[in-house]
Amino acid sequence: MDKIIEFSKHVQFTLGDSVLEIIYLLASALFILGLKKLSHPDTAKRGNTLAALGMIIAIIGTLFLHRYHGHKIGNLGYIFTAIALGTAFGWVVARRVKMTKMPELVSFFNGMGGAAAALISLMEFPYISKELIAKYGMLNWQALVIFLGLVIGSVSFAGSMIAYGKLDGFIKDIRTKILRVINIIILLIIITFIAFLMTRGQIDPVILKPYVYLLLAISLLYGVLFVMPIGGADMPVVISLLNSFTGVAAAMGGFLYNNLVMLTGGILVGSAGTILTILMCKAMNRSLFNVIIGAFGGGGAAIETEQGSIKEISITDAAVLLSYSHKVMVVPGYGLAVAQAQHLAHELDKLLEDKDVEVKYAIHPVAGRMPGHMNVLLAEADVPYEKLLESDEANSEMQNVDVVVVIGANDVVNPAAEEDPTSPIYGMPIVKTLKAKNVIVMKRGMGKGYAAIENNLFYHEKTRMLFGNAKDSLQKIISEVKNI
Repeated sequence: MDKIIEFSKHVQFTLGDSVLEIIYLLASALFILGLKKLSHPDTAKRGNTLAALGMIIAIIGTLFLHRYHGHKIGNLGYIFTAIALGTAFGWVVARRVKMTKMPELVSFFNGMGGAAAALISLMEFPYISKELIAKYGMLNWQALVIFLGLVIGSVSFAGSMIAYGKLDGFIKDIRTKILRVINIIILLIIITFIAFLMTRGQIDPVILKPYVYLLLAISLLYGVLFVMPIGGADMPVVISLLNSFTGVAAAMGGFLYNNLVMLTGGILVGSAGTILTILMCKAMNRSLFNVIIGAFGGGGAAIETEQGSIKEISITDAAVLLSYSHKVMVVPGYGLAVAQAQHLAHELDKLLEDKDVEVKYAIHPVAGRMPGHMNVLLAEADVPYEKLLESDEANSEMQNVDVVVVIGANDVVNPAAEEDPTSPIYGMPIVKTLKAKNVIVMKRGMGKGYAAIENNLFYHEKTRMLFGNAKDSLQKIISEVKNI
């Protein structure tokens, strides 16, 4: 009878273990498929749903089948309460947030992911296997994974919170070269501290817990100082980098728990964030090393030149110029997002196309201050994806464009990126609006862009300024175009 019971338990263990592995495989496949579908606006919503479904499956499988790995999970009531509260909070925030505040939301959610990874490491350190410590005569790979998860997660959390504050405007940049040195010193201290803890010999992990809290504090300090000197047009780069940090920290948790789906999810987020960071560095003409030490964003001031005078254009003249053009290129920016003018921009392009005017949109990688932000904004207004051109593609067509309409963009069309070697944005790829025959710039006033430098485009002989709220200006132009 005992043998039958033992055999039954063995079969149950094997079956449960196999089912859990299948669930993790299915969840990982859904993550990958969801990420692939996020690459196109037409399938992005479906991709998001598939990835969320994969996460739900992984959570349910972990909670109810993980006991077959020898770890029965208790306190399910607390767990489901936390999940319900987090889901409700996330749902309400995501539904209420304005599109212009999307970068802040991304930073906040990313910071929460980093905090969760750091807390996992903090809570698991006292339970490192003493048998493995005795076997190796020192802290083992479990401790190293915990330290890495703690450091990376803490940096991601603290950095994301500072990025949130900067984007929201209540935290100002601190741009001083001494911070570069301080950041490098703190980074070396963190590495040395980890090496020190790893080589303490056969010691009870509980004794080292105060040192782990000290490592947490140093990491949080580094996360703050890492982001403080970063500002201006460089913020999208740091947001992408912090996103990759959160993914790596989550992957550390996957290693720690031998949880394949957590490992897969972390790797996907980390690798996607890293690739995006590299692309953003290229788009902003920054080196990845300078991002890591927090040394960008302050690059020198532009040379003061005699700008000349600006030339304005009336609503009527703008409507006539657009109506009798053959090809029009719209360059949307943060000002369009703030004014919530994307629907009117699409209405105008439909009116112009009824008059046989070809209309396309030139999308800079950081238009709207976040990668993909402007694509989502225009997709919300039902602008066909085929009309959205990346800046390189748009630049190749620009010489055949009769009118470029810049709506709320500034730094991404600033000629200083090509003409002024002393400019902080020199070398940054831009939308080359001056290749077109005419340029109309819609702005509230002559304020500087996110990089806080003058834009010579506004004073060029090809450029005409149309001052006012983008939404109001577009509405008036639409009315005029209808009467032509």
